[in-house]
Amino acid sequence: MSLTVLVPENDVVPPPADEPGRPKWTPPLDAEGLRYVLGRVKDWKPLDVEEVFDDLDTAIGNQPPPVASTGALIDRLRGHLKQLSDIAVADEKYPPTAEMVQLVGRGRPLRDQRTPADHQQAVGFARRLAFVTSDLVEELIEARYIKESE
Repeated sequence: MSLTVLVPENDVVPPPADEPGRPKWTPPLDAEGLRYVLGRVKDWKPLDVEEVFDDLDTAIGNQPPPVASTGALIDRLRGHLKQLSDIAVADEKYPPTAEMVQLVGRGRPLRDQRTPADHQQAVGFARRLAFVTSDLVEELIEARYIKESE
C-alpha cells in the first residue's frame, strides 16, 4: 500500500532529494542594463519618411535655410541619416547592397563632424548631409527596406 499526501494547490512542494536539480534562472540583464534598454525604448522615434523629405527639401531647396534654423536642421539630418543607416544594416537576413554600404560609410564621418559656426559653411554642410541622406533613403525605398510616403 502506498501513501498519498494531499497538498493544497498553493503550497510549494520541494522536489524529491534524488531528483537532479536545475540551474537557477538568472535574468539576461541587471538593473542598470534594464534601465538602459527602457531609456532607449522611451527615446525611440519611428522613421517618418515624409519628415525626412521635408528636411531634404529645406536643405537642398531653392532657398537656403534661415540662419536661426540651420543648426536644428543639421541635427535632424544627422538623426535621419543615423536612423536610415541603422535600417540599412539591421537585418542579417537581408544584407545591405554595395551602394547602401558605400552611403553608410560616407555618412558616418559627416554625422560625427562638428557644425560649422559660419552660416554659409553650415548651409554647405547641411547640403552634404542632405545629399547622402537623400541617396540612402532612395536606395532603401528602391530595395523595399522602407516604404515611400503616401
